[in-house]
Amino acid sequence: MICRFPPKVTLSLLSACLLTGAVAMPALSPAALAQTAEAAPADATSAVAPISALYDALKTAQKSGKTAQQRATMIAPAVDRAFDLEAILRRSVGVRYNSLSPSDRTRLLGSFRQFTIARYASSFKPEAQAAFTVNPQTRPNPTGGLIVDTTIGGTDGGDVTPIDYIMTNGPSGWRITDVLLNAHISQVAAQRADFGGALSSGGASGLADHLDSKTAHFLHD
Repeated sequence: MICRFPPKVTLSLLSACLLTGAVAMPALSPAALAQTAEAAPADATSAVAPISALYDALKTAQKSGKTAQQRATMIAPAVDRAFDLEAILRRSVGVRYNSLSPSDRTRLLGSFRQFTIARYASSFKPEAQAAFTVNPQTRPNPTGGLIVDTTIGGTDGGDVTPIDYIMTNGPSGWRITDVLLNAHISQVAAQRADFGGALSSGGASGLADHLDSKTAHFLHD
């Protein structure tokens, strides 16, 4: 699926660009919601920083990247810093990831990285006129890590889409391990549904080819 934003960014378009076959996360219990609302992690600034840097890169690319390839080059360092792409890929593939050979994992990770970068480059073109906001206050994720709340919308003050990032602290610091559209639709779960068919029919090479094909479409202006 190729994502093209008109001047007014809407929830439906962001849903199409960020997720395929969206899967909702389970609702939290009242106790979990209360715990989330009361939490005030001391390292919120460190968890928010990669998201702010990613959005800064998207704004710069949106403003000055004339082609999708130029935008991809500008966005790539921020994507590498913000995302734990291997963790996301592992969860998106599911249990079959453990049986893949090292060479298959390496190829898949490279294809998934290019796919992730290209998807952003395709979505945030100059005419997108997207505006980004980041809430500096994080909240605990009930299953571990922190959640950073953000919105993406049009510069005309129209519709905005809540996009939350699940952040996990590891050896490289706080990094994204899932994205929640509209606060509850998991990108990892959606990708697992999307990747499963290609993996079942063509193995790791089939999935890598599937991602490479999508990347080529995203980068075609």
